[in-house]
Amino acid sequence: MSTEIKAPQFPEAVADGTVATWHKKTGDSVSRDELIVDIETDKVVLEIVAPHDGVVGKILKEEGDTVLSQELVGYLEASDGAAASSDSGSKAEAQDKPEAKASEADSKVEDNWGPAVRKLIAENNLDPAQIPGTGKGGRITKEDVLKYMKGGGAAKSEPAPKAAASSDAGKAAASAPVPMGEREERRVPMTRLRARVAERLVNAQQTAAMLTTFNEVNMKPVMEMRKNYKDMFEKAHNVRLGFMSFFVRAAVESLKKFPAVNASIDGNDIVYHGYYDVGVAVSTGRGLVVPILRDTDNMGFAEVEGKIVDYGTKAQEGKLALEDMTGGTFTISNGGVFGSLISTPILNPPQTAILGMHKIQERPMAVNGQVVVLPMMYLALSYDHRLIDGKEAVQFLVSIKDLIEDPARLLLDI
Repeated sequence: MSTEIKAPQFPEAVADGTVATWHKKTGDSVSRDELIVDIETDKVVLEIVAPHDGVVGKILKEEGDTVLSQELVGYLEASDGAAASSDSGSKAEAQDKPEAKASEADSKVEDNWGPAVRKLIAENNLDPAQIPGTGKGGRITKEDVLKYMKGGGAAKSEPAPKAAASSDAGKAAASAPVPMGEREERRVPMTRLRARVAERLVNAQQTAAMLTTFNEVNMKPVMEMRKNYKDMFEKAHNVRLGFMSFFVRAAVESLKKFPAVNASIDGNDIVYHGYYDVGVAVSTGRGLVVPILRDTDNMGFAEVEGKIVDYGTKAQEGKLALEDMTGGTFTISNGGVFGSLISTPILNPPQTAILGMHKIQERPMAVNGQVVVLPMMYLALSYDHRLIDGKEAVQFLVSIKDLIEDPARLLLDI
């Protein structure tokens, strides 16, 4: 008995997806609710699990293939006695016919090669039996083939040419220049998520009148408060006190003063939001994602830090759901975690502003006529000049600077 393996029902905003990873191959046994295949969309990775115990049957959609919502990607065969009996009979028949057994095995192995592996083996006339496979179950991956070729792997032997031709080939080989070094290139398809991010970023630059204003903030007060209370905070809330919660809270208070920075443009309409859903940009191996902290005006420091940790873990594991990244009225991006000293963040449409945090670096500053070394951070606010005037943008950024340099105001709501 066969059960159809179908792509999930995609959300309305998602047109199609791509088969990202088959965690099982044809013939593998699976248990109920065990992960079989990942489907990647331009927003999230969706997992397909086994509806019951069984054996993976024919795979219809290979890795890299495009699939539509609810489209058939393969079959799951029931692992009952009849199937086992049939398998035993097949094995016995294969033992009686060694050639058939080898042919069947070769066919099964080739079925588990990706398109790129088949192409490399065919184009370079390689012997797959000589290529060590590091994939699941000994499967040969594209990287295995490239490593084998780079290591001087020999191609399959071919019929010897005529003597005259052999002589000419020897002369040509002797006169051919010897390469002085490797100039390897590797071409891989862009993930759907990265392609979608690229599309949105280009669109933002083409459609918005984007400007960036800069300021710098003295991080010493926040760093001292964090040093004094981080142990008590972690013990009380079971989460570490980071810098992001200070900036989220400062952003919310500043957005209340400047509602245009929290607004969005919809055609010829300006939409002023009476809530504060702050997106926090997170970098993953698949691309940039922006999970949303909702109703941040009602969240305390511990709630903000806990939610950020939760989102970060889910992002690295590819577990973020579509609803985790939908909406948002304002975005904060922290390039400082990668060492960025200053940058101009790009808007996240339809939002009209994004705050960029950067690396904390000690610099000599003039304080009351004295030169003092302070831990400083550059702040950048990119904004859509179609809606936000330069005066509002500058005042918004100054408001954040003032709150960070005097964090007690965040607690006293002043």
